[in-house]
Amino acid sequence: MKVVRTAEEAVADIRPGQRVFLHGGVATPRALIAGLEPHRRRLHDVELVHLHTEGVADWASWTESFRIANLFVGPNMRKLVGKPGNDYLPCFLSEIPALLRSGRRKVDVALIHVSPPDRHGHCTLGTSVDVARAAVDGADLVVAQINPQMPRTHGDGFVHSSAIDYAIEVDSPIPEHAPQDLDEDELQIGRFVAELIEDGSTLQVGIGAIPDAVLRALTHHRHLGVHTEMWSDGILELIESGAIDNSQKNVHPGKTVSGFVMGSRRLYDFIDDNPACVMLDIAYVNNPRKIAKNPKVCAINSAVEVDLTGQVCADSIGPRIISGVGGQMDFMRGASLTDGGKPIIALTSRTAKGQPRIVPTLRQGAGVVTTRAHVHWVVTEHGVAELYGATLQERADALISIAHPDDREGLLEAWHAMRG
Repeated sequence: MKVVRTAEEAVADIRPGQRVFLHGGVATPRALIAGLEPHRRRLHDVELVHLHTEGVADWASWTESFRIANLFVGPNMRKLVGKPGNDYLPCFLSEIPALLRSGRRKVDVALIHVSPPDRHGHCTLGTSVDVARAAVDGADLVVAQINPQMPRTHGDGFVHSSAIDYAIEVDSPIPEHAPQDLDEDELQIGRFVAELIEDGSTLQVGIGAIPDAVLRALTHHRHLGVHTEMWSDGILELIESGAIDNSQKNVHPGKTVSGFVMGSRRLYDFIDDNPACVMLDIAYVNNPRKIAKNPKVCAINSAVEVDLTGQVCADSIGPRIISGVGGQMDFMRGASLTDGGKPIIALTSRTAKGQPRIVPTLRQGAGVVTTRAHVHWVVTEHGVAELYGATLQERADALISIAHPDDREGLLEAWHAMRG
């Protein structure tokens, strides 16, 4: 590893036509990305590939130099994706590492954000191991920003300093995500979902208002486990309260398993050098066969809209991509394969602007992330609809019953019109 003074020097070996992986989430290597700017004039046809990244993505406008392949569309890319040079690559999160390792999407350069080397020379990928592990393994050139504020994490994220070609040293805070304020509708959804979850269940839950509401309602549960693609402060509070002890899991019992984390500094301090928290390759974490080995897996995911047959759109508003396939299907399928598992879609019955989210049919151009055959439970603030084993008519009846009361008559009329 050669430590250089500036980010501009560190990325100087990137060549035109290469594919460059950017470490994602709160591990986004913003100093290294800024170091690309002085090289814009000499670089062209360089593809930047990444999961969601943090911060203002001014670099996404450097279209004369860079093309962008989003593996997941974060908030900073939603207005840009679909414009020339900025595209989305649909892929199950569990399959992205194989996509990178196979050479089908060969990574030439990996820009990563790591914790400082330990006495044995090992850095770690810190808060985001996910697909970064595969990118580092396959890259011909690895460039790192080394940050003492990046937690040292256990699991698959170790990167020996000898595997790093160039590095810069930074000392900057890791971006934080504060828990959201919850309204009564979200809290009610949390209570309904919590009633479906038994003691001893294994949880997959993400970040956001509804996941936070669910976790808040689990305080009095016991012997819960965590095997999830990501987690945040809501999980930490349940670990500290004793509700989560991971004691009944079959895959890594006693350990909280994930691919990445996003949350507060308190969360980052908790996972720092904590062997009870393991960050693993997302191909392993999100493998439905691995997920299904755990007891009573409850996969809790959200959606943009659900139609009356149970089809779930979770990545777009009509044709406009706003997120990605991610790991929803990985966990919905994994949960359905385990004894006592519950694949759950939880969403408010209406958007913040008052638009229905239980709809007769998905919007034109909307993508189906989770098929009607994979959905078992749908929860809104108005109740719980169990769809597994239900006919189309039974599904429609159940979903209309948990739609917003002012939408139910219109949904019923639309359903009858569709059925002839």
